[in-house]
Amino acid sequence: MSEHSERTAVDIAMAVRSGATSARAEVEAALERIAQRDPSINAFTVVRADDALAEADALDNGAPGHDGLLAGVPVAVKEEYAVTGTVTTLGGLGNSTPETADSEVIRRLRAAGAIIVGKTTMPEFGQFPFTESAATGVTRNPYNPGRSVGGSSGGSAAAVASGMVPLALGADGGGSIRIPAACTGLIGLKPTRGLITLAPLAQHWYALVVLGGLSRTVADSGLLLDVIAGALPTDRWSCDKATTAYAVAAATDPSPLRVAWATKAVTTGVATDPVVATATESLARSLAALGHRVGHIEPRWPIPTDAFLPQFHAGMRDEAASVEHPDRLEPRTRQTVALSRWATPRIVDRALSRGERIAEAVDEHLLTEADVLALPVMPKIAPPVGLIEGMHTTRAQFATLPYVSNTVLFNVTGHPAISVPAGVDAHGIPIGVQLVARRGRDDLLLALAGQLERAGALDIPGPVSQDSHR
Repeated sequence: MSEHSERTAVDIAMAVRSGATSARAEVEAALERIAQRDPSINAFTVVRADDALAEADALDNGAPGHDGLLAGVPVAVKEEYAVTGTVTTLGGLGNSTPETADSEVIRRLRAAGAIIVGKTTMPEFGQFPFTESAATGVTRNPYNPGRSVGGSSGGSAAAVASGMVPLALGADGGGSIRIPAACTGLIGLKPTRGLITLAPLAQHWYALVVLGGLSRTVADSGLLLDVIAGALPTDRWSCDKATTAYAVAAATDPSPLRVAWATKAVTTGVATDPVVATATESLARSLAALGHRVGHIEPRWPIPTDAFLPQFHAGMRDEAASVEHPDRLEPRTRQTVALSRWATPRIVDRALSRGERIAEAVDEHLLTEADVLALPVMPKIAPPVGLIEGMHTTRAQFATLPYVSNTVLFNVTGHPAISVPAGVDAHGIPIGVQLVARRGRDDLLLALAGQLERAGALDIPGPVSQDSHR
């Protein structure tokens, strides 16, 4: 493992700004790691080697137009982001024309000096929490290649967890940042709805999808959020940024908080695995040791299904209508789209109204007596790869339900939720616990996660390469 594998985005940007290293050196090191490690992991769909090196050289030569917050930091981005010169595949074969413009978040990364080294795998349209597709095959968990890396931002998670890059962008429509972060021991923040622009889209999956990133440290997650946060007038939903920089929040211990923790799954009938419950309880004890007022609850969770399903199915239908070659979509994707006819605009509008009522219920019944909720990201441990291989979409959705049980609620409500590593299962796969706060309090989650990290209370695995699986 080279020392570059351990370097954080904060470290790299500081070193590049000071002249202690160059953007080219950092990008070359990342490309070397990708060449060595990705063949056994399959995290990348495209590696922009020549373009990334040219962009690094331009930055080193003083090219104007960047503020240096992420100077020279190699970043990977999920296949649903538009990057000039690459095809936005959405995880499949439905598009074939390279983009002529960056999406707004990519523009912001470049403006901060980040170097996009490649794009990462996802299941087609991000519809399942496992990163497996007909187009790109199976993305392997760096800690155990026989176990799922999660999804749908699984390629981004694998790229960071294996030390190929320090930062990667993902997106979360039902747990797609938090689940792979949990499966790979990363920090994965699903921001408040509307905090980060979706431009050029005005909305994605009718309020469910938000953009965000994955990192190995809370400081890197705070820095990334400072770079990419901010809504635009074209966004259907917007949320004001915190008055304090997110990087500052991540480095500042919060005042004592009221924390309510639970192991009861959000979905009725889903049992939480004992090892996951134990990891959650251990994190709660760590929070109490830090001076927070911590209490166990057995909540009556709101049921998000009647809001989530119409938004999800209508969103899938919209994505299918947007691709150049709908005939090239995977059979299971076409099955989902065929089933989406019932999700009419009227039903979707009702779902959006229902989602807001659920959000109010979370605020009134769960986040009034508590400042933060703590619960498992997944009630279950990561499954073996291939869990839903060959299944019809209806059966596959039922099979994945236990894994998204605890995450979809907060996509429906728009609350911020951050996955932090809290233990390891018998297969060597990390276990994630999510912390949830009121809408707009992403800064509070970063502060609490940062405090846990500084106290050594997070079970954070180091980056692994393809020859060091646990």
